[in-house]
Formats: sequence, C-alpha cells, structure tokens
Amino acid sequence: MNDGAAQRGPVLDDEQFHRLAEYGEVEHAETGRDLYASGDDFYDFFLLMTATVDIVRDATAIEPERLVYQGGPGDFLGELNLLTGQHVYLTARVVSAGTVVRIGAVNLRRVLAEQDDIADLLLAAFRERREVIRSAAGSALEIIGRPDTAETLELRTYVTQMLVPHSWRSATSHPGLSLMTSAGLTVDDLPAAIVHGSVLRRATPGTVAQALGLTYRADGRPVDLVVVGAGPAGLAAAVYGASEGLLTVLLDQSGLGGQAAKSARIENYLGFPQGVSGADLTRLAMVQALKFGVRIHSPCAVAGLDLSDDRRPVVLLEDGVRIPCRAVIAATGARYRRLDIPRWATFEQAGCIRYAATELDVRGCENQPVTVVGGANSAGQAALSLAARGATVDLIIRGHYLGTRMSSYLTDRIRAHSRIQVHTGSTVRELAGDDTLTSIVVERSDGRHDRLACHALFCFVGADPVSGWLADVAKADDGFVLTDSRLPAGSSGTPLPFQTSAPRVFAVGDLRSGSTKRVATAVGDGASAVSSVHAVLAGG
Repeated sequence: MNDGAAQRGPVLDDEQFHRLAEYGEVEHAETGRDLYASGDDFYDFFLLMTATVDIVRDATAIEPERLVYQGGPGDFLGELNLLTGQHVYLTARVVSAGTVVRIGAVNLRRVLAEQDDIADLLLAAFRERREVIRSAAGSALEIIGRPDTAETLELRTYVTQMLVPHSWRSATSHPGLSLMTSAGLTVDDLPAAIVHGSVLRRATPGTVAQALGLTYRADGRPVDLVVVGAGPAGLAAAVYGASEGLLTVLLDQSGLGGQAAKSARIENYLGFPQGVSGADLTRLAMVQALKFGVRIHSPCAVAGLDLSDDRRPVVLLEDGVRIPCRAVIAATGARYRRLDIPRWATFEQAGCIRYAATELDVRGCENQPVTVVGGANSAGQAALSLAARGATVDLIIRGHYLGTRMSSYLTDRIRAHSRIQVHTGSTVRELAGDDTLTSIVVERSDGRHDRLACHALFCFVGADPVSGWLADVAKADDGFVLTDSRLPAGSSGTPLPFQTSAPRVFAVGDLRSGSTKRVATAVGDGASAVSSVHAVLAGG
C-alpha cells in the first residue's frame, strides 16, 4: 500500500492464497461498490480473486480524493484496524468487477491462530500499511493545538501509542491557522480534533477514542479474563492469557505501555543488546496481543470491582458499564509523584514539566538547558537521551551518591558525558519564568541556593500505587497490593502466586507490594500470573 504506486509489501503465494480463501466466502463485487468506507465501525478482510479495487483517502474540505493503492487479483485488503477495532480510515472501491473472498473477524482470528506462516505475513503487512496510512489517512484524524501545552502533548502521546493514523497541525503554523479558520476554531477550543469531518473542541484522549471506536463495547461473548493496566505486566498477562485460549480484555485509563512507554531507552532488557525505547517495545507488544485476539480498550477508566459473587468478579467502569468475567489481573502500576513547589501546576499546564523522555517529550529541547530530577534508572535514561539531542542537562539528585538507585551502565556514561552536570545532595526549591520556565533554584546540602537556567524540567521522583479501585483487596500501609506470601495470616488456603485476598483477583508488576521495579520482572509477573488464573479456573 503506497500512495498510488505498485509496491505491494508482503505478498501471498498461490498456495497461501488458496489456503486462506478456505476460511471465507466467495462473492461477486460490482464496479462502483464500496467494500468498506472511511468512518465505518468495522469491516471484513478481503482476498481479491478477479476484482480490482482502489483504496482511496476521501476528499476533505481542502483536499480532493486521493488514490493510496490499487489492489488486483492475488492481493488482500486490510490493515491493523482489523484487529484494533478502530474505525475505518480509507475507502475500498471496486473499479473492475470480479470475485472476492470475504473473511469475517472470527475466521480471521482463526487464521492468525492456526496458520503461522500466513499470520506472520499478514501482521507484517498490517503494520507496514499502518505506517503508510499514517500520512495517507491523516485527514481522518487531524489534531490542532499549541505544541507546548500539557493537554496537546497528552493527546499526541495517546494517538501515537495507539498507532492511530493522524496529522498534526501546530496552531502557530500557517496550515494550523488555516485549519482553525475553516473549522471555526478559536484558541479557547484547543487542542481540537477533527474526526471524519466532525470537530471535537478541547479534545481529550477519551473524546477522540469514543469518536474512533476505541472505547469498550460488549460484543455478547463471555469474557474469561480482564486485565486492568497496559504496562509491560498487563500486556504480558494479556498476551499469555489470550494465547492460551482465554477470551481476554485489556483496559487502560490513559494509553499503552505504562511507565515503561515513557522511557527513552531500555538497555538492560533481554534480547535487545542495543537497547529499545519504551514506545517501540509497547508497539511490538500491542501487535502481539492483537495477534492472539486481545480486545484492547483505552482510555477506559475502571472505578472498582464487584466481588459479591466469588466465582464471577465484575469489573466496574467509570461510565457505569459492568464487565462480568472469570478472573481479573490488576496491573495498574504506579503514578509519578510531583514536587511540592510553588507554581508547579502552572508550569506543568504550560508543558514545561514532563514525566517522560519520549521522542515527543524531548522535542524542542535541542541546544537548550534542561533539568532532570531523580536518581533512578528512568532519570538516568532521560538525562542521556536529552544530552544526545544536544541539550545541556542538570541532573538533580537528593541523595549523595549517583549509584545508589541507578544501574552502573548508566552512571558510568553519565559521569563521562560532557553535557550532563550531576548535582548530588540537591533539591529543587523554586521555579521561575513568566509564561514559560526559564530557571530553577536548587538548594544544596550545605544550605546554599543556586539558580540554574532551565527550559524544561523532567521529573522522575518515584511513584504511588494506582490501587484505589481495589477497595476490597488487602493492601500494605503504603497502598501497594498484598499477594501470595505477603497476605495477612489467616487467609483461606495456600494462596497461589500473585493471588490477592480476593481469590479470582491477581496483582502483578509495580502495583504488587515488594515487586522489583524492572520491565523484565513486570513481564515475568504478567506471564506467570496467567498460570495461577488457569489453576483457579480449573476449580470451576
């Protein structure tokens, strides 16, 4: 799929084509018929036997219809939203009548489970096509905002995490101003989103998700496992649950990847000797989950659990929806702490304070003085990432030794980097600037106060558990969830690994009391917890 060109990407051979066709129904397609259209809630997978089909991006108020790709006999139609449930971004129009094979969603899942070679080829094609239509179908979702505000960054981060094709227009650019005028938008409406021609003012991840069909919708099938939280632990639990035959739903309040998605570079995760960004690791895990049939919904806020039926927990969503299931894995992790400093909220709102160092977060910091606060690995990774982009970095650590909570592979590189200045025994006491942050005041352990130039502050000072929704589950004094051997004496029976005080509720990852805050550990938790789920379900 490549803007009017003949490049086809991964191609089925004749034997694969006919093997895949056995999963569908042959039908005739007349010239002019739309097999699916931009804005549809869902569509089927199509094999083209003798028909020819144009894939087009619909006309907009300012651009004409555009041919993206023409598929002919032997081709197949579809991309990643066949698995994600997102609304359709492009229109498939028959330009030469002929026969097609229609394969519905259920049978497509069977293909992915039963035909390994075809599954690998289709997934590679779906991912490749998604990358292409990020630009070709960007008009299906257009985002306009001021680039330096927290609301805009949150919205752009969300659609990037969810692999949603979109186009971005800065409200300070000529294209952005033109789009605002044509859509009747004012500065007070920003950030705004235009979804298939409909304008969403003061857009949020939630309103955009609803417009794109990403919010939870019951489909009538009984749910075996609900995983709450889509960080590494939750993604791993969802992948293992679905791959082992459990109908699995994955929910997250804000997006995918949790704190790991905010890491600029993870260098100690097995299998990635050159490191991997948290965002890339999350995207790979998402596609893997979709392959096995996980139903992913985000943002989707969970309000609590109804545990009145010991064998049938119910997940309660904030919008009142109830999801009965057979087991729950809680993987909501922890939330970054903020510093108690005057004007913190003001500069946070202005986008000058950030809690991640992803590609979007560090953009605009080139050749600028920035501050990173924190002494753990995430802070070290952020400092190195920013320095690599040309920023001058002040790394502020309250403790007196850089290596207390940071891995040696990071401390060695930080000490050797000419653009990073480490300030141990130091605390940020003041933020200064008018509309944007310009400097900070740091208090030293000897009582001295120094002012440092600062364009943006990146905060990594620990986290608090996101456990409030687990009201009826035993927790430690600090709010982290107690599991298995840490449960209070007197709990009935011998608890299974990761089992909480509620027999069909399990806790994994950073949410669990006593957990090791590492991506690899979180993935292991999520995968292992599924074995405990199976043990519980085997009991009836």
